[in-house]
Amino acid sequence: MFKKILIANRGEIACRVIRTARRLGIRTVAVYSDADAEALFVKQADEAWRLGPAPAAESYLKAELILDIARQSGAEAIHPGYGFLSENAGFAEACAAAGIAFIGPPASAIAAMGSKSAAKTLMEGAGVPLVPGYHGDNQDAEFLKQQADVIGYPVLIKASAGGGGKGMRIVARSEDFAAELAACRREAKASFGDDKVLVEKYLTRPRHIEIQLFADTHGNVVYLFERDCSVQRRHQKVLEEAPAPGMTDERRQAMGEAACAAARAVGYAGAGTVEFIVDTASNAFYFMEMNTRLQVEHPVTEYITGQDLVEWQLKVAAGDPLPLTQQQLTLSGHAIEARVYAEDPDNDFLPATGKLVHLSAPQESGTVRVDTGVAEGDTITPFYDPMIAKLIVWGKDRASALARLDAALADYQVAGLVTNLPFLRRLAGHPAFVSADLDTGLIARHATELLPPPAAPSAEQLALIALADTLAEQAEGDAAWTALPGWRLNARQRRRRDYRHGEANYTVEVEYAGDTFMLCVGDECFTASGNLNDTELSANLNGRRLNADLVRHGNQRTLFCQGERLMVEWLDPMAVEAGAAHGEAHLRAPMPGRVVAWLAEPGATVSKGTPLMILEAMKMEHTLAAPSDGKVAAFYYAPGEQVDDGADLVDFEAA
Repeated sequence: MFKKILIANRGEIACRVIRTARRLGIRTVAVYSDADAEALFVKQADEAWRLGPAPAAESYLKAELILDIARQSGAEAIHPGYGFLSENAGFAEACAAAGIAFIGPPASAIAAMGSKSAAKTLMEGAGVPLVPGYHGDNQDAEFLKQQADVIGYPVLIKASAGGGGKGMRIVARSEDFAAELAACRREAKASFGDDKVLVEKYLTRPRHIEIQLFADTHGNVVYLFERDCSVQRRHQKVLEEAPAPGMTDERRQAMGEAACAAARAVGYAGAGTVEFIVDTASNAFYFMEMNTRLQVEHPVTEYITGQDLVEWQLKVAAGDPLPLTQQQLTLSGHAIEARVYAEDPDNDFLPATGKLVHLSAPQESGTVRVDTGVAEGDTITPFYDPMIAKLIVWGKDRASALARLDAALADYQVAGLVTNLPFLRRLAGHPAFVSADLDTGLIARHATELLPPPAAPSAEQLALIALADTLAEQAEGDAAWTALPGWRLNARQRRRRDYRHGEANYTVEVEYAGDTFMLCVGDECFTASGNLNDTELSANLNGRRLNADLVRHGNQRTLFCQGERLMVEWLDPMAVEAGAAHGEAHLRAPMPGRVVAWLAEPGATVSKGTPLMILEAMKMEHTLAAPSDGKVAAFYYAPGEQVDDGADLVDFEAA
């Protein structure tokens, strides 16, 4: 076994590899960009080396620099994690040439499966069923459109070198094909450095089921059962579970053996995943792609098999045979993973950046696991994926796993930026998911229930926030509450507190009366008392005891109570509200990024919803649309220019 390994990745997966390496007595070397200098994985590794500036192209994708650090540090092997260089055949070849073990498959296998087009051709030759489509080398735009017209709409355009949902577009009409192809190619080039695409028939209600396989250098290949990854948005997985609901032993064996055959066909070694798309109407399954690396969702497989897949990777890379045979592998219980992201589901899942002012994850146990690469006080930057953590739960069956997931999501607290936690809880509790009525369109089909308009805060929630604010001021020695407490000539001591939630303002009248307060929100009043210890609030409202957490950050107030999260803004009576410089229809950048294209001309009169500009952020394209009927007065940035969060983008005059 290796004595020291270098981890050519960051964040959650780097922490995950470090955990297993430490248990096995293997020293670890981390590499980091300037943006990650104080990151959790840097602190956890035995040693860490700087790569360069924050952009991945100037740090985590610098293969030669990573190899130099491996040589200088004495690392015997490199674990690539997932993403970045993990499926780069050239990097695997360079490791071999340098005499450093690559903890992954041989370069030839990566090359064979790295191109979706080439992989499909290989699978076709091996007799594995494929979705109808074009996977060839002719990349002429008009030719590809002709192929799509023959296949029949809807079709899916997919980056040949892609993954993670980037460089993918569903096209419903022939007239939309050219624009979607151009957008797909831009994303593919930005994410993978390769704009080659394939076109295939888009199945309207498919399931996404993948097989986890492992192979060693001694000719052994096994499959560690399957994962259902059907619940997706923007072609990116949101919830993953193992085993797949409704999977029969016969179908599991057929898909598992097909995956192993694919691995044998390319001389595979290490961890790999063969992804299949399953037509829910016919129950037929088709090869989609093979990922020649460890998957983000590997923990659910670890839970149901009781195996450490990173340990398996290390053993195979060191030349050992697989730890278990196919007959020795067993499946136990049910596991579900939820990806916790800094993103705004109410704004088309737009990624969010900012500081994790407050972070409290559920208590880990034998049935609850939190894989993360961040800690309270860290910042989610625009340079990398905005994942906060993976929350994984296990139960003896699917129903108990679902109950455990709901409880864990209710306990998860993040303040300082918007997250998808409330959305995840609605999704995990939705009747379609609970009943395992699964397909890749589940979220879009039930968007109305999963993405309801924000609910107005209740009087009880506002009273709790006002009580916590008042207790905090008393503890801080606010003279308004401490000087002659409770005494006023012919009156009680009173204070008004104003808060904003969405577009609405709310007032809480606070009256101090000895050891208690009277809190009134409109016509609803509460006799209240309580204690505040840092963020922990113990409250009594009208005789009802409640425990909550209240995070105060600037004027932002975030309340966590009974599994619900509410964020409001305290309206400081001493603050002067600044007027809008360009009016309410002026458009600003929702996050740092790069302007890709203008979609309208300056001076053009447009209707509400008309696309105006494409902004690229976190390697995904986001279209900014007209907020109302009006006129495009001016653009502030040209295509290709970088913009900061909140920068003026379009001067828009509403009609």
